[in-house]
Amino acid sequence: MDDLTDTRHISRLEIVDTGRRRRWSAAGKLRIVEESFSAPRQASATARRHGISNQLLFAWRKAYREGRLGDIAGFVPAVIEPEESKKGTGTGCRRIEVVIANGRRVIVDYDVDVETLLRIMRGLETLP
Repeated sequence: MDDLTDTRHISRLEIVDTGRRRRWSAAGKLRIVEESFSAPRQASATARRHGISNQLLFAWRKAYREGRLGDIAGFVPAVIEPEESKKGTGTGCRRIEVVIANGRRVIVDYDVDVETLLRIMRGLETLP
């Protein structure tokens, strides 16, 4: 008897997976997003590894860049490099480059007034 002519009926059906939505904590989302930024072209591999869609991961990455990911508003990792290592001149120029969550950069002298810098940064964060 082949499958096409089998007339037996299924009397019981078991549901293995409920298909409910998973809930991700802010810390979990942050960990996944940071993993996707760890190297070039890691977004799709990271999404597959955690069982989420690419679209969801890209939405989380956008929220991360805008500082809207969970309770960690405005968090931006800082990288501090000596100016000499970039240019190789050894002039000892004392400047600071600040990059905010939306990607804008500000380069200031090391003795800049902190209150003024904060006002500038807040203004730049509000720009579209």
